[in-house]
Amino acid sequence: MSEANKQLVRRWFEEVWNQQREGAIDAMFNPEGKSHGFPEEDSVLIGPEDFKSIHRSFRGAFPDVHVTVEDLIAEGDKVAVRWRVDMTHRGDHLGFPATGKRVSMNGSSIVIVKDGKIDEGWNFMDMGNLFVRLREPAG
Repeated sequence: MSEANKQLVRRWFEEVWNQQREGAIDAMFNPEGKSHGFPEEDSVLIGPEDFKSIHRSFRGAFPDVHVTVEDLIAEGDKVAVRWRVDMTHRGDHLGFPATGKRVSMNGSSIVIVKDGKIDEGWNFMDMGNLFVRLREPAG
């Protein structure tokens, strides 16, 4: 079970983020699944439609987002993943004009898998610092 859960989480990052396959969200996220901590620390997204809305906005701001899975550890129904995202701010979907800046951000997620789909996930990343770096003057 742990190996299948690791494969699911790796597939999530590859298909949902790197390949931009919005339909993969429906295939891998339980209808009543919850995602905590994205885009804000206290955010809770419920179900695929909530997640797709945030996914569209984030991809609109960073159309070239690429996630690299650095570490994956699984035990039973839980998967812990450490990841890095590299992207360029090319869209105004964050509420301020695109800066054209290339940025990276490290993060981690803890995922619970139920019935072969992501049922709950806790995401840890420093979005505040990301926004500060995007708004800093160039140079």
